[in-house]
Amino acid sequence: MTAPPAGPPPALDAVIVGAGPNGLSAAVTLARAGLRVQVIEARAQVGGGLSSAPMTLPGFVHDFGSAIHPLAAASPAFRQWPLHAFGLDWIHPDAPVAHPLPGGRSVTLERDLHAT
Repeated sequence: MTAPPAGPPPALDAVIVGAGPNGLSAAVTLARAGLRVQVIEARAQVGGGLSSAPMTLPGFVHDFGSAIHPLAAASPAFRQWPLHAFGLDWIHPDAPVAHPLPGGRSVTLERDLHAT
């Protein structure tokens, strides 16, 4: 067991509550400007509404907080940071949006206008 460091903890310039895309973007921006930043997240996995995981049938990945993130992949902040080095993998499904309707029907928006 290691003894805690002597003296008070280092002062912070900012505390970010929430490790979703906005909180993480704010933290990175502040840290790159030379500020001392702490990010606090209640969940075990960071990412907030931008998180996804298999939740139902094998091979199906579901978003936790939102249906799609059409601007995230085009975000200047996300494009300039090497997020792939930390495990980010953008998923681009054939049908980005689908909505169930009564009676087992659904509306699906495909990438191809004719298919939609």
